[in-house]
Amino acid sequence: MRRILFVLGILAFLPLAGFSADPPATDKKEDKKEEKKAKPDKPRVAVFRLSSPVTELPADELFSFSPTTGVTLKELVARMKKAADDPAIKAVVLLPEGGSIGLAQTEEVRQAMQHFRKSGKEIYAHADSLTMREYTLLSGVSRLSVAPTADLWVMGLSGEGVYLRGLLDMLGVKPDFLTCGAYKSAAEVFMRTGPSPEADKMQNWLFDGIYDTSVQLIAKGRQKTPEQIRERIDNGPYQANSAKKAGLIDAVEHRQDFEAMLKKKYGNNVVFDKKYGQKKQPKIDFSSPFAAFRILSEMLGQTKKKGGGKDAVAIVYVDGAIVLGGGSLSPFSGGNEARGPAIRKALDEAARDKSIKAVVLRVDSPGGSAVASEIILDATKRVKAKKPLVVSMGNIAGSGGYYVACGADTIFADESTITGSIGVVGGKLATNEMWKKVGVTFKPYQRGKNSAMLSSARTFTPEERKRMQGWMDEVYDVFKGHVVAIRGKRLKKPIDELAGGRVYTGRQALDLGLVDKIGTLRDAIDHVAAEAKLKDYEVRIVPEPKNALERLLEEAAGEQQEKPGLDAAGPRRPLAGRSASLAARAMPYLRDMDPQRVALIVRALERLQLIQQEGVILMMPELSIGR
Repeated sequence: MRRILFVLGILAFLPLAGFSADPPATDKKEDKKEEKKAKPDKPRVAVFRLSSPVTELPADELFSFSPTTGVTLKELVARMKKAADDPAIKAVVLLPEGGSIGLAQTEEVRQAMQHFRKSGKEIYAHADSLTMREYTLLSGVSRLSVAPTADLWVMGLSGEGVYLRGLLDMLGVKPDFLTCGAYKSAAEVFMRTGPSPEADKMQNWLFDGIYDTSVQLIAKGRQKTPEQIRERIDNGPYQANSAKKAGLIDAVEHRQDFEAMLKKKYGNNVVFDKKYGQKKQPKIDFSSPFAAFRILSEMLGQTKKKGGGKDAVAIVYVDGAIVLGGGSLSPFSGGNEARGPAIRKALDEAARDKSIKAVVLRVDSPGGSAVASEIILDATKRVKAKKPLVVSMGNIAGSGGYYVACGADTIFADESTITGSIGVVGGKLATNEMWKKVGVTFKPYQRGKNSAMLSSARTFTPEERKRMQGWMDEVYDVFKGHVVAIRGKRLKKPIDELAGGRVYTGRQALDLGLVDKIGTLRDAIDHVAAEAKLKDYEVRIVPEPKNALERLLEEAAGEQQEKPGLDAAGPRRPLAGRSASLAARAMPYLRDMDPQRVALIVRALERLQLIQQEGVILMMPELSIGR
């Protein structure tokens, strides 16, 4: 209740502080332009600025003051489709402005661009600089131009694996990890100073697959052969004029010249709609003393309008590392977490809701907790018993991400999706030597033969190692058993030749029978809607995104905490050796180093935290692929 009163106090204070939710005078002029552009007699061009990350899960729908909120893939594709079907929209402009997009997401947006162009309309793009991934996306436009001083870093794909064994040795930390499968290389980051032969072989086939897909996309967009594109890439990077000469772009021009070209083509009265297809936010006049109550009314009113009785296809997201619930993966973690009990609840809700006729499970996850993965897989079976269910894989759906996906009758993946990694990893860090370096010693006490098996005081004894490996082998057998039981004759090889931690691209997984179709989220929605015999339906996210007020009310009521009872996640196991101290010790060695490599190291430490938190996990190896 105190939190609610605090927010109400802020809302009431805003008018007195001079804050206004109404646009300033200059923005009011923009509003007038918005009104004018709605008139049918003026041609309109939809402008999509790629200035923020393309995400999977939507952010708050209302009352968000965050300037860094990304656009969701679903929203971006839907806005482009809407523009294709809207007779008032004559063209689309794409402006890359520092936003990021995943490899598989690039394929999905390219498909939406192709659909738009099939409607008889053109897509234009202008850039001041282009990375390889940005160029792969924009090579599908009708006309691509860059500024005269632009640089095009179209040089292929590069990446690197990170290995922390030397750092751990410096800190006096002894890693002790076990795996199931020779290709299950997730623990090599801690155990080795370089890749094993199996991991090296696997990384190379992944890069071959991803690179080939990028080349094919560029070749199709620029109407050249793959061989010509490979030759262009090998001669990169390019400045603007050399890129035009090589046929990689269509024009070299400043932004104002680009705008003038569009006005010449579509008329001087053309309106550039920079918010096309976005949801309109309620306009609140904070100069009114009742502003706080009005905004609350708007927010609560929106809450009541959610859902509905119309037939729907539901999307349930598994986005981020799969965990049971509770705290963050790491003191550095800013990523998403896919919490097993919460996703189980969402799937059960989708199964019960009679207006939901079919479900798409959208997976963008490198894996995580074996227990949480089993919880989600089990929930998909309950959905399948009542209505059609398909899986759509995003940028990554490996290890635990494949575990939760394998239960669907039909699995869609993009060619660049990273998937597979059927295997198990587990272990711990022995930190005694590290603590001695800072003058800290410990005296252990033990009752029970195996009570200290997970202690960070020492590495495993031979008997403990055997016991730990046996436990992991059981989890591995369950994982393989699920895949064999569900995929059956669709598998092109015996399971032990497909598993063992081997990672594949979506195209490679299709050839091996691990997925069923190459296709986007939109393709998965269309497929499952057809299975459910739906023609007029809505696409609904489950659980529906909450605005800030709803989340505040739930927190005040204690509803965000895990409730005791049948749906509770239960307490976490108090495993030893959490990585907070390790991370704090490691950071002095990481300061002032290049940010891309530091980010890779931080992600590795986050995965270490998950291993220490869960004991045994289904997690893919860490790999950096350039922009």
